[in-house]
Amino acid sequence: MTPVPDLPLFDAHVHVIDPRFPLVPNRGFLPDPFTAADYRRSMAHHDVRGGAVVSGSFQADDQTYLRAALAELGDGWVGVTQLPAGADAVMIRDLHAAGVRALRFNLVRGPFTDLDTLVDQAVLAHDLVGWHAEIYVESSVLPQLAPVLDRLPAFGIDHLGMTADGLDALLGRVARGAKVKVSGFGRLAFDRPGAGIVEAMRRIHATDPTALVFGSDLPGTRAPRSFRDADLLAIAEAVGDDLPRVLSDNGRAWYGLPA
Repeated sequence: MTPVPDLPLFDAHVHVIDPRFPLVPNRGFLPDPFTAADYRRSMAHHDVRGGAVVSGSFQADDQTYLRAALAELGDGWVGVTQLPAGADAVMIRDLHAAGVRALRFNLVRGPFTDLDTLVDQAVLAHDLVGWHAEIYVESSVLPQLAPVLDRLPAFGIDHLGMTADGLDALLGRVARGAKVKVSGFGRLAFDRPGAGIVEAMRRIHATDPTALVFGSDLPGTRAPRSFRDADLLAIAEAVGDDLPRVLSDNGRAWYGLPA
């Protein structure tokens, strides 16, 4: 069996679920706890040198858990947050000082904020402190979202766009500078001939070698399965010698961290 690559990781998609802080049921769902300590135990056999804690639908616009998680995880870790509708420059600068570096648009499960408001927030945050947007959406919807995406200064798509449907639209966005998270393998639907996960990663990487950004998606809430080490082998098959770039360098650069 091919060994799992022993390389430094920047894990750009982690959910920390800390029951000390507010959680909001989403369509009746509340996740089990998964603390920063749980994450460290889960990835103890890897050389994780930082990453991004991403706010989930069940955390709405709470910032207390995110501040605590970033403080506990320490150097090399950044946050991806969901802002309340009334967020202003003072709040954004304060969150930036706490380590937040991006704004999330969760278009699959919410929280459901008016898209115009989300775009206005993203533009303001980019202009103030250089944040990008991260969009959880199926790639098949990207053509319909063109007026929204065209207004964003910088953005990425979560979980390879979720499905093979819309891969061409995703590649078009990559050609224009969008990033794509190589994450959430357990929730993907890439089963058409010629449109498997490895082939999709290969095509994205060929379009822009800086586009793919690794994330474990731990703990994999609501996914049929969570991250497993074999997922790294699939990434290696797709990108070859550029594996260190995808597993670490691209993510660090995207979040403005030193190489």
